[in-house]
Amino acid sequence: MTLGHSFEKYGPDGLLASSADRGWSGLSAELRSHRSGVITWRNTRPDTEICVDVLGSGSVITRRGGGFIDRTVAERGTIWLTPAGLQEDLLDISDRVPGILHIYLPPNLFSQDSLGINLDKSAIASLRYESSFQDPLLAEIAYAILSELQAQTSAGRLLAETLASSLAARLLQNHVSPSLRLASRRTAREGLDRRRLARVLDYIETNLEGDLAIDHLATIACLSRFHFARAFKAAVGQSPHRYVSAKRLEHAKTLLVRGERSLVDIALALNFSCQANFTRAFRQVTGQTPGQYRRSFLI
Repeated sequence: MTLGHSFEKYGPDGLLASSADRGWSGLSAELRSHRSGVITWRNTRPDTEICVDVLGSGSVITRRGGGFIDRTVAERGTIWLTPAGLQEDLLDISDRVPGILHIYLPPNLFSQDSLGINLDKSAIASLRYESSFQDPLLAEIAYAILSELQAQTSAGRLLAETLASSLAARLLQNHVSPSLRLASRRTAREGLDRRRLARVLDYIETNLEGDLAIDHLATIACLSRFHFARAFKAAVGQSPHRYVSAKRLEHAKTLLVRGERSLVDIALALNFSCQANFTRAFRQVTGQTPGQYRRSFLI
């Protein structure tokens, strides 16, 4: 497994899954277990770190950073936020924690181009290092990222990019100044007209084996990434990730019936990192492996 994003901070032990070899942009993520003990952290990073307990442990987690001390009994869904560049002096874990999802958001995600709202440069700096908290929406986003880490789909990169914008918007909504929250709400009311939607759908249909990154689709629609993702779901009834994933699997059926390409070629063409992940996703939708599906048309 490729060493994760936070190797410098947490070391190699406890790394269970990583997005390092997935080609994701917009965010990176790792699933880790942590032993009891004290972790000291003296460096700063440019990314915002979101940690979510995805299993529940009952461990007492003590954090100290920026002159602030937070002590929490970890439960499933407990969230910790460390803003970009903040020095976290100490992390004390009383008992083993079996599953923490670490999500890292780069600074450029908190920009007007990315979110489509008028943000000044102080936006990311205004994120607060505070006590642990519960946020059902952030937790559900984290669980979706975790699911993609554990079982890759053909549109996993698109999902990660979409969820990255949702995470950034949620943080700006709840953890910065009221004026920034208001700007975010104004953006959410805008929509995707029929002409731009048709342009995006046509592009997806003709590029199922090509670049369907959320940034590129948003550019075709002349919208910010975050605005596009929400407007697309409102118009189509599905997120861009789910729509593209379904279209790619339908395309896979066509390629399998033709019988001209190997299973591994089809898997890589449809943006799976390996044939095994393609097989898992295909069987989940159709009840058959790609090989079984192909053979059923050869009988």
